[in-house]
Amino acid sequence: MPMQTKRTKKAGIVGKYGTRYGASLRKQIKKMEVSQHSKYFCEFCGKFAVKRKAVGIWGCKDCGKVKAGGAYTMK
Repeated sequence: MPMQTKRTKKAGIVGKYGTRYGASLRKQIKKMEVSQHSKYFCEFCGKFAVKRKAVGIWGCKDCGKVKAGGAYTMK
């Protein structure tokens, strides 16, 4: 069974930081990390299958196309 990352229901993905760094900074990080890890629409194949590969590099899991975009969101 794979290890789950540390998180809570309210904090979500930033639960791994615990009480560190302050609430307002954690809210900013949460917004950025949620958009960074979500799937985006592929304009080539028409499916929601685009994920972030690296900073500014986005690739479609379905058709294999790679596109340059924003660092945290595909613009």
